[in-house]
Amino acid sequence: MWPWEHLSVGYLLHSAVMRTLYRRPPGDLGTAAVAIGTQFPDLIDKPGGWVFGVLPSGTSVAHSAFVAVPVSLVAVAVARRRGVPEIGVAFAIGYLSHLVGDVFFSVLIGGGPAFGAVLWPLGEDPAGGTVSVLALVSRLFARWVEYLASPVGIGYVLFEVGLLAAAVAVWVRDGTPGPGALGRARRLWERRTEQG
Repeated sequence: MWPWEHLSVGYLLHSAVMRTLYRRPPGDLGTAAVAIGTQFPDLIDKPGGWVFGVLPSGTSVAHSAFVAVPVSLVAVAVARRRGVPEIGVAFAIGYLSHLVGDVFFSVLIGGGPAFGAVLWPLGEDPAGGTVSVLALVSRLFARWVEYLASPVGIGYVLFEVGLLAAAVAVWVRDGTPGPGALGRARRLWERRTEQG
């Protein structure tokens, strides 16, 4: 899945959980946490596997359910202990939805579920090693554009537009949470640097 797809799915789930469990829309910090969670596995595995060669592949350690579940549970516990449970729950929703999305994305494009992708080190180990990230992303993007021009790709485009439209509509309905977290983080940083 592409980053915006992970973010859209994660935000829709986060909004549904917040409205169901807490009877309110997501807040700024929770929205920031779900955004980070939806990208977290790729932010760890892609550079670690493709650029630095310290991980077996671009979908290995952080994409593993054996890592994601404990990390998510720790995030929820720490956030709850610090009095901000939404942040931990949001991060966990984002992180775990990323894995589910990667498993079932292949179904959307005509294949079967890719369970091996989240079972590292027990599952399939995609080709690893360092690569030119720009060349790899360019190649993946070109294949994606080629796929979009196919008859099956047209259906995917319609699904993609619907997913993005739904995420934006729900985000607007929720009061556009998230950008305020950047201002809060900046003010916190300024206070900490002033204190020494």
